Amino acid sequence: MRRGRVRWGAGLIVALLAFGGGFALTRQLLPAAGSLAGKLHRPSPGPALVAADALHVHGNELVNARGHPVVLHGVNYSGAEYACIEGWGIFDGPSNAAMARAIASWHANAVRLLLNEDCWLGINGVPVAYGGDTYRRAIEDLVHTLNDQGLYVELSLTWAEPGTIPARAQEPMPDAGHAIPFWQSVVAAFKDDPFVIFGAYGEPHGIFWPCWLRGGAACPLDYEAVGMQGLVDTIRAAGAHQPIAIPGINFANNLSEWLAYEPQDPLHDLLAEFHMYGKNACDDVACWDQDELPLVRKVPLLTAEFGESYDHSECGTSVIDAYMAWADPLGVSYLIWTWNVWPTDCLGLISNFNGTPAGPYGAAYRAHLAELARAGSRGQAPGG
Repeated sequence: MRRGRVRWGAGLIVALLAFGGGFALTRQLLPAAGSLAGKLHRPSPGPALVAADALHVHGNELVNARGHPVVLHGVNYSGAEYACIEGWGIFDGPSNAAMARAIASWHANAVRLLLNEDCWLGINGVPVAYGGDTYRRAIEDLVHTLNDQGLYVELSLTWAEPGTIPARAQEPMPDAGHAIPFWQSVVAAFKDDPFVIFGAYGEPHGIFWPCWLRGGAACPLDYEAVGMQGLVDTIRAAGAHQPIAIPGINFANNLSEWLAYEPQDPLHDLLAEFHMYGKNACDDVACWDQDELPLVRKVPLLTAEFGESYDHSECGTSVIDAYMAWADPLGVSYLIWTWNVWPTDCLGLISNFNGTPAGPYGAAYRAHLAELARAGSRGQAPGG
């Protein structure tokens, strides 16, 4: 997660109320590049997702209930991981149908929501107005609103802390004391929503692969961590049948040993999750070919975060352009950072929540998704 946000001023709140009101205070060969676009299932803006759109993993593809490949192209929506714990809201923006329609109007088909375990569980001093039942209802309502506009949702556990420490950051690994009941509760709320992907944990970091998989004594941490295998087991035992996205290490930017340490899933319904920003260790074609390409041949790859630079210092498009050019022919899904109005932040996509792009970064991404949609309607690869 690359957070860089500004608090809303009164003028922006008035504008949002005018805008819409109601914000809450295989294992198979790779497809040929030229054949991919004509196969993609891309819900058009507006129509709600229906039973035929339900997601599952088949080999190295994410597919719908008809068996058609689904490639996710969308955005992150940041805010639910921090506003609640800071005591001033639930989202850092609206949570209504108008915003969902604006996202869909970019030809997006997916949104990633970042969650806070303390806020979901209502513990560690989270204000009642923004935590527990209130928080859970707000998240459920937004997910259903997004689904109604043709948008799949990844729910990602992101801010987490052990014990009585308020969850104001992201620890190296999820803490067993909170992450397990968090996922049990999240699954209870969403196990009947076939348009949801469960993102096991945002960005594991500062650890190695044995800790990543097993947690517990395998981790050099001062709290009890739960590993990716434990999270998969918890999510499945709670009754979830949806896909689970499993991130790599080094802030999800290193997937080099993902296949060697892949968690066991009785449903064989896992995605590998990659985060990629300029200035990361793995931010160029040579690294993607070395580390990610072997994964793409075996499991679906979801790039759940990507952007021009991890430190928000670059406002151009060269890194995201290069990544999308690499990802598109391979059918790799990606969700850009971020659908937020952050006027001083290079990685804020929009200047207002009606979907107006903020600078070259937002404009380039919107234009790219529009070209994908045009190419898909012609049965061609983008640019073909």
